[in-house]
Amino acid sequence: MEKINITINNMPIEVEKGLTVLEAAKLAGIHIPTLCHLKDVNNSSSCRVCLVDTGTKLVTSCTLVAEEGMAIQTNTPKVRNARKTVVELILSNHKMECPVCSRNDNCELQAVARDLNIKEVRYQGAKLQAPIDQSSPSIIRDTEKCILCGRCVNTCSEIQTVHAIDFINRGFDTVIAPAYGKMLDESMCINCGQCILACPVGALREKDNTDDVWHELANPNKFVVVQTAPATRVALGEEFGLPIGTNVKGKMVAALRKIGFDKVFDTDFAADLTIMEEGTELIKRLEQGENLPLMTSCCPGWIKFMEHQYPEMLNHLSTCKSPHEMEGALIKSYFAKQMDIDPEKIVVVSIMPCTAKKFESVREELSKEHLQDVDYVLTTRELAQMIKEAGVNFISLEDESFDNPFGEGTGASVIFGATGGVTEAALRTVYELVSGKELADVSFQDVRGLEGVKEATIELPNGPTINTAVIHGLGNARKVLEEIKSGKKDYQFIEVMACPGGCINGGGQPIVKADIRDKIDIKVERSKALYQDDQSLAIRKSHENPEIKKIYEDFLLYPNSHISHELLHTHYMERSRV
Repeated sequence: MEKINITINNMPIEVEKGLTVLEAAKLAGIHIPTLCHLKDVNNSSSCRVCLVDTGTKLVTSCTLVAEEGMAIQTNTPKVRNARKTVVELILSNHKMECPVCSRNDNCELQAVARDLNIKEVRYQGAKLQAPIDQSSPSIIRDTEKCILCGRCVNTCSEIQTVHAIDFINRGFDTVIAPAYGKMLDESMCINCGQCILACPVGALREKDNTDDVWHELANPNKFVVVQTAPATRVALGEEFGLPIGTNVKGKMVAALRKIGFDKVFDTDFAADLTIMEEGTELIKRLEQGENLPLMTSCCPGWIKFMEHQYPEMLNHLSTCKSPHEMEGALIKSYFAKQMDIDPEKIVVVSIMPCTAKKFESVREELSKEHLQDVDYVLTTRELAQMIKEAGVNFISLEDESFDNPFGEGTGASVIFGATGGVTEAALRTVYELVSGKELADVSFQDVRGLEGVKEATIELPNGPTINTAVIHGLGNARKVLEEIKSGKKDYQFIEVMACPGGCINGGGQPIVKADIRDKIDIKVERSKALYQDDQSLAIRKSHENPEIKKIYEDFLLYPNSHISHELLHTHYMERSRV
């Protein structure tokens, strides 16, 4: 790679040709404040906060490409005064309710204002006024807090290719909103929440259901059950100052009991159940040669994307409900009967890394006899808030175990939280069920990692060859779907997770502060923790889970039985493309 020489603050630096001044400064340990810049997502220079002095003029460093001999100053009075002015102007049109904002103490605007030593806003005038959009069951949009950085727009359009939001109007009236100023629930929004992670302020946040859950917990006539997704256990600790990727499963269970839940279950159980149902479905489709490739159905953001964008391919989706919906259905049927509890009195709460699960939980087709399978979904962030509100000292908690009958998962279910995990779990089971042979090594390395599209070919002894694709990020999914439609690609099994990295980077996970985000790849660290958990477990294949065997013997009969189809499978619908 060709190198060039520049100076920043009179310090000679050798950098790769093609880097921006912002990138070069970071490599040299020089901090330049930013708001609109988001690596690999947004580089629009719209906020003007990253100004530097070239000797002749002030230029935004996030778009200024370093050139041989360039001399840059980042800390002159002229630069500091310009940055302060820019931030004050942003603040002059910002709803400043910091103490009650969801991003208080983790707001990039707040941090930049503090670092620039802004103690007052000298500019006063009219402020944009707009109602808060609470139409979506997943995401709240507060336009009065928006700083028009465009990070959410680029995330939605470039990473997810959904295009649910964009800049509309002009001048002072410019806002970010769905087309024609519609509400989010009228748009093609898939509820993934990646816009929330991208937003530097509190203009986007998840719809808070903690008060609803507190209300249910206080009702003596309700039996309140909670279940937790695998990705939550390697992220929750971050909300309490633990290193990224720390596995806090035992502490999380203990905290949930202290909060007051009557039973604490593990969604990992239902992930194993999903593999039994989906694996059997795959085997049947391979035998019949119909509706291939089979596409996973665990991710509700991906499902809604298909319903809007590719309704003609809905028959390729697995009919399996997502794991937490399966578990909710079993809690209100199998468990209710076992415990002799009226299903009407059972409240199922899911702790998920995902904002799209909130939308999923209110879908009419995920209910039976007017009872939703899952009553409330809380994100990892919301659970952390409840733990703090309850006064629980999370760090000091002793580890506790999940309750049965839905408390035992395998290594296969743990890795559901990482991209490629569902495919690897399915292959572990499908291989042995089809071939009748035991796998010498249950790790399928080809489907691991953070490449946007991963491909693997699995040759089953005494069975067919399975060409698989593992995809995360819906922009990548769109490319693969177009290749399938054009006949360029031929797969039998496809896993898609809407969020880059999979559930470990879901829209409901802790929002990592900017200074940490620039140093650590959170997707790598959280994934690593899940694979370590898988490695440590005695049982690593879904079909060997004793609790899974028991529920089929006692209740479901066999995978894809009529009872399974009644409780654990669903259907999809075409949605508007406008």
